[in-house]
Amino acid sequence: MTREPSRREARRLALDVLYQADVTHEAAPAVLAEWEAAEREIPPFTRDLVEGTSQHLEEIDRTIGDVAEGWRIERMPSIDRTVLRIATFELIFPGDVPPGVAIDEAVRAAKELSTEDSGRFVNGVLGKIARTIAGTG
Repeated sequence: MTREPSRREARRLALDVLYQADVTHEAAPAVLAEWEAAEREIPPFTRDLVEGTSQHLEEIDRTIGDVAEGWRIERMPSIDRTVLRIATFELIFPGDVPPGVAIDEAVRAAKELSTEDSGRFVNGVLGKIARTIAGTG
């Protein structure tokens, strides 16, 4: 019996799928299908993040672009863009993930997978989005 992956692990898998889709210019559901065909385990939370982010990509990118002063979404490093997209999905379409957790996980991923500056950038962008959603920014 295999253990259920943590939310962090499932989120990282979603990041991998969405990053692959971004750099290969494939649709995220197609990448997810490729992973399943290769018999990779896709946790339900990973599937929810990939499908939700890809279904709402236009709105998510517009939201990020509205607050990322001086940065167009297509000019951001792919990993930073992907991290921001997942967290923005979690902020805009709230499920059971508190905004602070979504932001913390995104900042952690950006620092681990990109640069220290990326962590600060991601934190700033997501903080603005969270304040806008809360009506305080």
